[in-house]
Amino acid sequence: MSDPQEQRNLWTVKDVLQWTTDYFTKKGIATARLDAEVLLAHALGVDRLQLYLNSERPLISRERAQYRELVRRRANREPVALITGVKEFWSIPFKVRPGVLIPRPDTERLVEVVLDEVRERTGALILEIGVGSGAVAVAILREHPDARVIATDIDPVVLETAGLNAAALEVRPRLDLVASNLLETFRESELFDVICSNPPYIPSDEIETLEPEIRYFEPIGALDGGADGLDVIRRLVAAAPLYLRAGGALALEVGDRQADAVRDIFSRVGGLVDVRTFSDLAGKSRVVRGRRAS
Repeated sequence: MSDPQEQRNLWTVKDVLQWTTDYFTKKGIATARLDAEVLLAHALGVDRLQLYLNSERPLISRERAQYRELVRRRANREPVALITGVKEFWSIPFKVRPGVLIPRPDTERLVEVVLDEVRERTGALILEIGVGSGAVAVAILREHPDARVIATDIDPVVLETAGLNAAALEVRPRLDLVASNLLETFRESELFDVICSNPPYIPSDEIETLEPEIRYFEPIGALDGGADGLDVIRRLVAAAPLYLRAGGALALEVGDRQADAVRDIFSRVGGLVDVRTFSDLAGKSRVVRGRRAS
């Protein structure tokens, strides 16, 4: 039998979503309605469609209390992905946690460029610098069934998270995780078909201007690219040709106003030819790719 107090204090799914949307909007959250839906679905253990199919269903006190805590965290600008522990990338759910860069849709362009480079190569060997949650590596391995990826990071929490995601998504046997600062661990005799990275590329003085979700909750070391944002990119471009097979490619994600400068860096390095930029769906150049001369 339902609690009489519950009956006198009905908050339906529809009511809760509307209230939360208004509250998040006042807090300056641009994706207020979407975030309200994702968090309520997470609290109730259903998908978002079920919220609309059961919009008149009242929430019991336990559900309201659980949801209220999620709303509090989001109002403090904690990213939804960290609250739910999951972020979708390449239509695949990835586990995320504090200290690990949350994958973003922009980075799917990097995956596409890498796959184009290795699509016709049997047993392709790919090196990813900075594995994060494992999103890029796992997406590549799921699309290319006989490729192998070696992925690096300096943070053991990041490496552990990538390994857990690779195992859950059934590609762990083809992913080698290596603790390394950029290419320092590798010998020049180790040659790859592709080296790829989503490196830190935000200029240091812009970090404080980022949205609170990024500034306070993302690992700054994965974002801060130095004075002009290109410090790590210069180091990668200078070193990468030594580790690429003839015709192998270096592909880097860059900021949406950095492509020309990064192209220039690629073009000045001996051994990299056929330098191209690739745009995202918004028409912004987000990936620069060069190939080692044959």
